[in-house]
Amino acid sequence: MIRLATSLGLLSAIACGSPAPSEPAPTSEPTSELTSELTETPTAPSEPATAAAETAPRSLAPEALPSERMGTVSDGDGLAIGAPAPDAHVQTITGEATTLAALYAAGPTMVVFYRGGWCPFCNFQVHELSEHHARFVERGVQLVMISVDRPEEGARTSAAYEIPFTVLSDSDLSAHTAYHVLNVVDDETLERYRGMGLDLSASSGRDHHTIAVPSVFVVRDGNIIFRHVDRDYRTRPSAAQLLEVLDGLELPAP
Repeated sequence: MIRLATSLGLLSAIACGSPAPSEPAPTSEPTSELTSELTETPTAPSEPATAAAETAPRSLAPEALPSERMGTVSDGDGLAIGAPAPDAHVQTITGEATTLAALYAAGPTMVVFYRGGWCPFCNFQVHELSEHHARFVERGVQLVMISVDRPEEGARTSAAYEIPFTVLSDSDLSAHTAYHVLNVVDDETLERYRGMGLDLSASSGRDHHTIAVPSVFVVRDGNIIFRHVDRDYRTRPSAAQLLEVLDGLELPAP
């Protein structure tokens, strides 16, 4: 069985060696050690990784996001602040049907779109948000993470990082389309991914070859009050930055 660290090492080569279209190419090539692992097929952890932070390769932590870039959006992506938060039909990691509207009704919601459990940058983000989950709860905000991964893949990610908040599957792109965060992967990149053992169709259970533009939206009273959408998948808002954003918003007391 490939251990979590080995799997993430391989996936780091995928992320660093084959950026999705319209995303800036990484500035460094995969190391020879990572390249030597490309003959292995990446597998999701078969059991919860209770020490994910210790086994994951720290060199692939997302870059620090400059404060002046907080709240920016990539051209043509994302919904505007003040826009109604769209409803969408999605699935829980147990395969149950639900809607985003049902989540909004529970109170202020931070909706985070991530590329998938195969993406090491996303997994660092997942782990950090999990570590700081209690601080979001203190502010009365529920966290929700969404990807195109089928429910089974979402369940593996949730178990590996012991995620304490909601993880949703949007294989049919209902939520991604509604929020305008679609990134269609081109054929050349798909072939590179396949050559490295990553099959996007197997991850999502669909053949649309589309993943999320990494993004964060805060919804209150049915409207979007903050958004950050960035096609540079290597750079993500930190938990501390997102908490600072929440402190600056007029949220009801929990």
